[in-house]
Formats: sequence, structure tokens, C-alpha cells
Amino acid sequence: MGRFNTRCKLFLPLAGILMFAMALVPAAYGQEDEDAAYDALIAKGKAAYNVRCALCHGKDGDGKGEMKSVTRVEKTGRTIVVTPWDFTRAVFRFRTTPTGCLPSDADLERTIRKGISASLMPAHGHIDGDEIEGIIEYIKWFSEDWDEFDPDDESCFPVAINKPEFVGSADSIARGEVLFKKNKCFECHGVDGKGDGDKAKDLKDDWGNRILPFNFTTGNMKRESTAEAVYLTLASGLDGTAMPGYNEAIKEEEKWHIASYALKLMGLIKSEDGH
Repeated sequence: MGRFNTRCKLFLPLAGILMFAMALVPAAYGQEDEDAAYDALIAKGKAAYNVRCALCHGKDGDGKGEMKSVTRVEKTGRTIVVTPWDFTRAVFRFRTTPTGCLPSDADLERTIRKGISASLMPAHGHIDGDEIEGIIEYIKWFSEDWDEFDPDDESCFPVAINKPEFVGSADSIARGEVLFKKNKCFECHGVDGKGDGDKAKDLKDDWGNRILPFNFTTGNMKRESTAEAVYLTLASGLDGTAMPGYNEAIKEEEKWHIASYALKLMGLIKSEDGH
């Protein structure tokens, strides 16, 4: 009995080690499969990026592709120079996430699919989902900031958008005009929203380049010419530009009133009843 007990005592730890090692085998294979799938996705994304994106954004994602810039002239005579975005900075204007946060994958996909109006960025709605997913993952390779991205960080969850029924009404437009002045939007955008405010000539982006505030009377926002887009711009700002986010500084209802007034300035609401 003593010899048997001794053998049992030796066997049980060895059996435990063996069972643990065997349990690791499928996990290791699973990780290898996951890594292989990710590598394949990056390879697909790189190939698609080089064909569809590198012409403007450059092979290294630094915005230094062969297409350097596009110049357009507004009806007001303002000349606007549009240059490709630099992904190595990991700073994105068009996001649903709060100021200072990286965009969600859905944000990046939306930009790729819909493009950016009045810019170099065309719509790519015809691209299949796997290819877009690959491009999005490949873009993240251009900056180490993505390595620190935490998708579970609640402070960077997308801004909630719940459009009230009053948006676009005559009363909301009138309130929005008052708030437009109260919050000094006119200092950059001008009294009539033409982008000719007193501070307009001194505005620069985060890298020292001169930029112009939006001219609402063109009726053509880069993000989309909707109340939701105006609200989102007010809430989250346009990172890298002189447009800050006002999610905390301006009450939610007030942001929607300003959106109503912005629609009026853009000529999207014409009648006295707000339609």
C-alpha cells in the first residue's frame, strides 16, 4: 500500500501538468489562426490602400502622395486649399467620439464609404466590407497611438444623438440665432455665417497651417449638411482644427437650436414655419 501511495503521489502532479499542457494546445493553435487571419487582413488592407489611397495620403500615410492639394474658390471669392490627411498624427476631424479621442471603426468606415464633400476625398461605397476593414486596420499601423486605444474606455464612447422634434422650427431657429451670438460663433464664422468673422484671418490648425472657418451660406458641410452633423460638430469638435468641442460647455437643447439656425444659414430651411 505504501509503494502504491507513493506512485499515486508522483503520478497525480504529472497527470495535472500533462492535462494542463494538452489544454494549451488548442489555445495555441487558436491564437495562431487568429494571428494568421489578422496578417491576411493587414496584407489585404495594404494592397487596397496602395491602390485606392496612397495617391493622396502617401505610401507611408503621411499625406505626401502625388496628389498634393486641390484649390477651390467659393462664390464669395474665398480661396480654399485642401490637402490630404496625415494618418501618422492619429488626429481625426470627423468622428462621433468626444474631443481628443480616436475615431471608432464605424467613423472611419463612414468616411471611406461616403467620402468628404468639397474635398479631395471621394466616396468609396462600392468597396466590399472585407476590403474596407483591411484598409481601416492598415491605417492604424501608421501611428503608435492606436496601440494605446481602449475600446472599453467609456470616456471615448460615441456621442449620443437624439434629434428633438423642434429642430428646424421657427422658434428653434430664433433661439439658435441668439445662441449663435451668445456663444460667439460669429467671431470666426461671421455675423451672417459666411466665415468672415474678425478672428477668421488668424485661425491655424494644430500644425501651424492657416485654415478658414466654415461658410454656412455655401450649404455644403464636409461632414454632411444635416442637423445631426451640425450637432455632432458642436459636441465633438473637429480635432486638429480651431473648432473645439462644446459637449459640456453648451447644453444639449441649445446645441440643437444652434443646429436649426445653421440649417437656416445654409439655405436648407426657407419658410417662416421652419420648413
